[in-house]
Amino acid sequence: MNQFTIQQKFFLLLLTLVTLAFGWILLPYSGAVFWGMVLAILFAPLYRRLLPVTKQKPTVAALLTLFSIIVMVILPLSLIGASLVRQALGIYDMIGSGQIDFGRYFQQIVSVLPDWIVSVLERFEVTDLASLEQKLSEGAAQVSQVFARYAINFGRNTFDFLVSLTIMLYLLFFLLRDGQALANRIKRAVPLSRMYKQRLFDNFTTVIRATVKGNVLVAIAQGALGGLIFWFLDVQAPLLWGVVMAFLSLLPAVGAAIVWAPVAVYFLVTGAIWQGVVLIAFGVLVIGLVDNILRPILVGKDTKMPDYLVLLSTLGGMALFGLNGFVIGPVIAALFIAAWEMFASAEEFHPQ
Repeated sequence: MNQFTIQQKFFLLLLTLVTLAFGWILLPYSGAVFWGMVLAILFAPLYRRLLPVTKQKPTVAALLTLFSIIVMVILPLSLIGASLVRQALGIYDMIGSGQIDFGRYFQQIVSVLPDWIVSVLERFEVTDLASLEQKLSEGAAQVSQVFARYAINFGRNTFDFLVSLTIMLYLLFFLLRDGQALANRIKRAVPLSRMYKQRLFDNFTTVIRATVKGNVLVAIAQGALGGLIFWFLDVQAPLLWGVVMAFLSLLPAVGAAIVWAPVAVYFLVTGAIWQGVVLIAFGVLVIGLVDNILRPILVGKDTKMPDYLVLLSTLGGMALFGLNGFVIGPVIAALFIAAWEMFASAEEFHPQ
């Protein structure tokens, strides 16, 4: 009995070590593996619908699904990314040449404020105009440099990006074709009762779909609408600001208003009244309400979390995992809630 226990402990240690080593090997392409899994979960229903069409040929159905993903997701994102790089570099050049001067914009806003507002701001030491103008200019320069650096790095790392994209698509094909069998093997290996395993796996797939459909797609919609109204009002780099609004839309406590609201205020105080009114009306009535309209349609009764938890998990996920944290953070938070709900409702853990 003791010998069996030692062997068992040694095997578990070995299992842990080789699993960590395998994860370490995959670490350089963890993003490609992660998004391959996410896309496989999202497009699994399409794959299942294509199976009868292809006379139950998994390889053909997986190839057709992969082609659909490339056309619907990969190509549009690549075109948007290329345009975004160009606009970011254009904004950086305009700031460097003085065509865009945030300090001057600030002066224009302060110059039209009533005297009593300026006196109140000065009382709270908010309008030390010279220093604040300098800080705004420096901050704008730093932000533009960050955008430019990312754009330049993106150009330099094109080869690495293509390698990661190839790995993701290659893995995605096999996850679509053999994903169900792989999931069944993982379920058998997990040392939990069948009821817990089923609930845990169902929660995982539900959370992935709810996070991407309910957060990312809604953010894309809000960013697209924001970029569209900026283009209509002839704001510089509408695609760039649309992408920024899309990212900020993932944060419930911040939202896209942090971008369009200051622009609307600038329009109003500089005499562009109709542009400011149109932007405010569009921001409140269209961009602001799209979340309430689209989220129930896209998510339905899937897993939801309070806004504060989405905010904290998204920020924490970004801090730890970078861009992938937009999905990983909320997924971990939702699984945390699901696991504790399972524990709270399990009778064996709470004997009467």
